Amino acid sequence: MLKFAVVRGGLGLLSVRRACFLSRSSHSAPQNEYRPIKKVMVANRGEIAIRVFRACTELGIRTVAVYSEQDTGQMHRQKADEAYLIGKGLPPVAAYLHIPDIIKVAKDNGVDAIHPGYGFLSERADFAQACSDAGVRFVGPSPDTVRKMGDKVEARSLAISAGKEVKWGFCSTLDKMGPKKVFLITSLSPDFFTLPTFCLSSGDKYGNVVHLYERDCSIQRRHQKVVEIAPGFQLDPHLRDRLHADAVNLAKQVGYENAGTVEFLVDKHGKHYFIEVNSRLQVEHTVTEEITDVDLVHAQLRVCEGRSLPDLGLKQDKIRVNGCAIQCRVTTEDPARGFQPDTGRIEVFRSGEGMGIRLDSASAFQGAIISPHYDSLLVKVIASGKDLNMAASKMSRALAEFRVRGVKTNIPFLQNVLSNHQFLHSTVDTQFIDENPELFNLKPTQNRAQKLLHYLGHVMVNGPTTPIPVKAKPSSTDPVIPSVTMADPPMGFREVLLRDGPEGFAKAVRAHQGLLLMDTTFRDAHQSLLATRVRTHDLKKISPFVSHNFSNLFSLENWGGATFDVAMRFLSECPWKRLQELRALIPNVPFQMLLRGANAVGYTNYPDNAVFKFCEVAKENGMDIFRVFDSLNYLPNMLLGMEAAGAAGGVVEAAISYTGDVSDPMRQKYSLDYYVKLADELVKAGTHILSIKDMAGLLKPEASKLLIGALRDRFPDVPIHVHTHDTAGAGVAAMLACAEAGADVVDVAVDSMAGMTSQPSMGAIVACTKGTKLDTGIALEKVFDYSEYWEVTRGLYAPFDCTATMKSGNADVYENEIPGGQYTNLHFQAHSMGLGNKFKEVKKAYAEANKLLGDLIKVTPSSKIVGDLAQFMVQNNLTRAEVEERADELSFPQSVVEFLQGYVGIPHGGFPEPFRSKVLKSLPRIEGRPGATLPPLDFKALEEGLRAAHGDEITPEDVMSAAMYPKVFQEFKDFTANFGPVDCLSTRLFLDGPKIAEEFEVELERGKTLHIKALALGDLNKAGQREVFFELNGQLRSVLVKDTVAMKEMKFHPKAQKSIKGQVGAPMPGKVLEVKVKVGSKVEKGQPLCVLSAMKMETVVNSPISGTVKAVHVEPETSLEGDDLILEIEE
Repeated sequence: MLKFAVVRGGLGLLSVRRACFLSRSSHSAPQNEYRPIKKVMVANRGEIAIRVFRACTELGIRTVAVYSEQDTGQMHRQKADEAYLIGKGLPPVAAYLHIPDIIKVAKDNGVDAIHPGYGFLSERADFAQACSDAGVRFVGPSPDTVRKMGDKVEARSLAISAGKEVKWGFCSTLDKMGPKKVFLITSLSPDFFTLPTFCLSSGDKYGNVVHLYERDCSIQRRHQKVVEIAPGFQLDPHLRDRLHADAVNLAKQVGYENAGTVEFLVDKHGKHYFIEVNSRLQVEHTVTEEITDVDLVHAQLRVCEGRSLPDLGLKQDKIRVNGCAIQCRVTTEDPARGFQPDTGRIEVFRSGEGMGIRLDSASAFQGAIISPHYDSLLVKVIASGKDLNMAASKMSRALAEFRVRGVKTNIPFLQNVLSNHQFLHSTVDTQFIDENPELFNLKPTQNRAQKLLHYLGHVMVNGPTTPIPVKAKPSSTDPVIPSVTMADPPMGFREVLLRDGPEGFAKAVRAHQGLLLMDTTFRDAHQSLLATRVRTHDLKKISPFVSHNFSNLFSLENWGGATFDVAMRFLSECPWKRLQELRALIPNVPFQMLLRGANAVGYTNYPDNAVFKFCEVAKENGMDIFRVFDSLNYLPNMLLGMEAAGAAGGVVEAAISYTGDVSDPMRQKYSLDYYVKLADELVKAGTHILSIKDMAGLLKPEASKLLIGALRDRFPDVPIHVHTHDTAGAGVAAMLACAEAGADVVDVAVDSMAGMTSQPSMGAIVACTKGTKLDTGIALEKVFDYSEYWEVTRGLYAPFDCTATMKSGNADVYENEIPGGQYTNLHFQAHSMGLGNKFKEVKKAYAEANKLLGDLIKVTPSSKIVGDLAQFMVQNNLTRAEVEERADELSFPQSVVEFLQGYVGIPHGGFPEPFRSKVLKSLPRIEGRPGATLPPLDFKALEEGLRAAHGDEITPEDVMSAAMYPKVFQEFKDFTANFGPVDCLSTRLFLDGPKIAEEFEVELERGKTLHIKALALGDLNKAGQREVFFELNGQLRSVLVKDTVAMKEMKFHPKAQKSIKGQVGAPMPGKVLEVKVKVGSKVEKGQPLCVLSAMKMETVVNSPISGTVKAVHVEPETSLEGDDLILEIEE
């Protein structure tokens, strides 16, 4: 058999049988009498049932629907005057094939005629005969004609006797789904060109036959029509005439009555060949109606009543083609997954309408349930125009207007077909879809509004998605944004950087008269005070004010460090988008980020090329200054980060992490000499700026003078930048002392975000230096406006505010040396664990843990190591002496073990012995820089994997996020897939959701604003869900939200975790037909595991990997939802 797809087309014919063909005896005259139909049953469901009901209503005929147990909620039963259940206890499809039930309903309810629609029983001769035997008219050909046309061998013989050329034979089988056609190609030349033509004909009881021209149904997938056109496109006029004549002649030959379709095949030489006759109405009859203005269902019913075609005005010379019509079948199938049927609840339905558009739908409405039991047709869209291009244009516009949410549809695929040049301007055949893979380059739907409603509903039902440290509600007061002029912001230091490069920038900083400030409000301040939870939404609001009024800042610290992963992990934001948006709003002030040396923005070691690539992408997205540090001041780690930042074209600011007290002669591990020698190495390595990072706020004024004075004397031409925290309350004094000693830049935070574990007050520094040689040049009244915005904004983050548990700073930081951000976190943790009254013990244990580990530089991640050990000691009631004594038997936190192995680097003075050896025993130890031996990261492979998992919208920034935090990025993408981007929500709505009856606006983008009102919260249903009701832009919307608390008490089928390779989930909803493996079975990649059935389609689920079946979670007849766990495989 040659591998040629059969393109099928047809001529519609509404043919009428002669009287002698219809009669069973010689009394033909009475049988041709007009007998009006008063009540019609449609032995079908969905769209075609509704189509017939509408025609009946227009003709004044009463209607009867039948429905299966699974179709109780379907629209077709509501559109009829009466509706009756059939096939009780039978499978879904079998119910509509149960002839006895259908006939009984007809007889019991005075039905005159039964219309079979298409599919199901429409071409079953035994059904037509059963109707006749029951005295009920069958709207269609006689049983004998249905039998002849259904028997492909006999149909072929009739065609040959009528002089039609036939290229192959046919056989017909019958299965539980109804008639099943099998085409057996007996001869087909190599140059055969498959072009389908469907000729529609009509005949009456008086021998009249007319054709209604042809349809082209070439756009097919697996022999299923996708797009239908009438009349045939680019069809030779002489060929068209021959097709029409042959269709009419064949109908007359068999005495055909009612509507039918003759299908032909056309080769590339213009010869046509008979395929078959469809003795019924077809799905695509609509396009014939549109171009001929003939209502085929009206005609079917009238012919069945005994009317002649001339009575109906159907004479061949009066039937004309008017323009072109296209039909697209919109189905609930996912083209991206091989057109797998999708099921579920339609949450949103908005159709495309307007001039030239007709919609024939079934249950296409908001709230409709799409079940797996029947075909996936949602709505037929028919577009009419003067020609193909006009009809296609109208169709494209209508499809673009559709909004279907809750289930996947094939609309993106249809839009690609309609815009394809070959489809619009050339001949297509049934290979069109296979030969145009670009049709599957689908533009993803955004679905932003409905996803936002899902998120808001989720928060209303289950509470915030981000962990809340304390029980406090966000403030209901929104901040007032200070006004700015419409003019461009004044030039700032970034202009110098862009013009003169990093070296020129550093010289300009050093030459600047007065004290420069770096504002940490956008990063470290809220990391220290508000658990790093400040959202881009609130940063963007104040950004124009900062750009216009603080252009003389040295820089704005707004990125890197903990903010990178927290953005994805807890705020469900893209950190790169934050950088991009802030850069657009603040073009004139340099941005600064915190880079953890060889750890980039992570907590682990990365391959060297990953650190270099990260810096490169950060620079491309608007980052200017890279403050590079290492948590142990381990020089090899710092040098790698510096090299990466420099190679990216950024300003390199090498930061020495400060601990101890250089003014205390009794503390000599971290002496003045230590810091100066380390600074020597960093300057030799080419740093543009030298920084002191006092992460715990340990710099006292006297120590500040000593350290900064020594560095200024040693490096007179290198700018010096000092960062501190105000935990002890001496931050302003220390920074003024640094400035007097020669520092060029000090860090501050705006007043309402300053103090305690944050940075010193901007207003205080500005006021104290005003009129002196250190004057900052910043207007104090603008600081007040800036502070007022953040004072109110801070109230939005009340659930994270450290003042909920910590009322002041504490000078004991000089003893425990806890970094600012960690001090806040430990305080929260102690209170959440009921140990608030024991926080003093936690701090004491921190100091003891630090000594156990050899007196470390403490900044992320080394500070976490000390903190983990401290909490371990408190929880187990251990003293420092007891830990040292029992080190070989205790089970230490993993972070402590890995530090002692050398995964973080080598601390100044080496590892503590014998503590290290007792803890590690025989565990391996790393010598040298931890990341030096890591193989390069394969970015191409990583990107390909991300595209396979998330689609082609993956950006270089996404690749870097996945490289830094693979699991966090995956969870972030899962979140956005479910809820969309939520950064457009106000912070109160993001954290707490709306109150019932609350009205609010959400701006999706410029010019697109949603008006939302929260209406009600429904009761718990059997699936563990609550329905949440909203009003969106004046229309009722609802979403179903799983109640996570209630579901813990209810049993549900587990879901497959996409991140676990061996977990195999259901690719679509359906029922398990067969399980081909069992626990312990060895399987190969691609081996069939089980068979699912849904929507008349069987799907084989194959193994994604080779391995052993660990667990099977299904059995035959198990009903599954999409992604339900089928089985687990171990590699």
